[in-house]
Amino acid sequence: MYLHSKLENKNNILQKVRNFDYILFLCILLLGLISLATMYSTDGGELLFHTKSHFLKFIIFTFLMILISFLNIRYWFTIGYLGYLIVVIMLVWTINFGITASGSQRWIDLYFINIQPSELMKICIILCLAKFFHRKRLENVNSFYSVIISLIIIFLPMSLVIIQPDLGTSLLISISGIIVLWFAGLNHKYFFYSFLITVISLPFIISFLKPYQKLRVLTFLNPDRDPLGAGYQIIQSKIAVGSGGLFGKGFLKGTQSYLEFLPEKHTDFIFTLFSEEFGFFGSVFLLLIYTIIIYRIIRTGVISRSYFAKIFCYSFGASMFVYIVINMSMVLGLLPIVGSPLPIMSYGGSSMLATMIGFGIVMSAKIHSEQSIA
Repeated sequence: MYLHSKLENKNNILQKVRNFDYILFLCILLLGLISLATMYSTDGGELLFHTKSHFLKFIIFTFLMILISFLNIRYWFTIGYLGYLIVVIMLVWTINFGITASGSQRWIDLYFINIQPSELMKICIILCLAKFFHRKRLENVNSFYSVIISLIIIFLPMSLVIIQPDLGTSLLISISGIIVLWFAGLNHKYFFYSFLITVISLPFIISFLKPYQKLRVLTFLNPDRDPLGAGYQIIQSKIAVGSGGLFGKGFLKGTQSYLEFLPEKHTDFIFTLFSEEFGFFGSVFLLLIYTIIIYRIIRTGVISRSYFAKIFCYSFGASMFVYIVINMSMVLGLLPIVGSPLPIMSYGGSSMLATMIGFGIVMSAKIHSEQSIA
């Protein structure tokens, strides 16, 4: 009996290892290596603070992702509401006792790491709404009760993040929530009416923006109105991307970056430095890696028996796509600067932690793809 149980456990572990998505894992590792090389370049070709910190976080969070992946997908279903509630409490704590930097109060000091709860909410809101819609029939999804509860789940953290203030991240959180509503089967007319109301309300919304936020919108419309001030970052970013040409200037040879024309290049503008050094073909290769990652996430949703896993994978994959498009559009001057990091590539522990947790849950769905949740 004991030997039979031991053999069964061994077979179960082997089955989990076989079900692990090695293609997705290798793409994540490759993306991590590219990010480390790019971060090394931002530090001027030396192992300075940003490179060391980024490397340490990537190693730790990769092991965390692997650990998360072997937990049963039922576990993530169980803590869907709890995880959301914990991060909401963290957001409230941030508003009252958080660390202030660059005029925003966004971080909590946990002694060993400064955490940005708003980044974690991008994942927790998907978990929460995926659990909420898991057992609902299509007609119940479109009921007044379901719509109202969903909007409360979305707008509560969104409003808390706006207070910090961090309009860009609050919009990304709301987009993540809206994506879940789309895949859950909410009637498309709600999205059309909401879009129409938003467009009509834009003049009123803009009037409530803070001065620096209005300046970002004006800079997006005409960067040359203040080329040495508000428009400087985006102008230099476009120059750097354009100067990369087809094949780039070469690793550690980006003049815009090394001559310090491009400030804050290690954060949201990391793609600019990468594009300058590796050019158009390097950028296409990076996009190809992201495409494979998103495809593997969606594929996991397709093969999962659990409706919860399906909604999470579809929504997380679509959110990843949106984050990438917004970041790259932002640095190319196609969208206003909203503070959207490029997943894994950009420097930032909270962003990487949230992304790796998302990858871990996707891996969990893949390993336990035959697992159904009643």
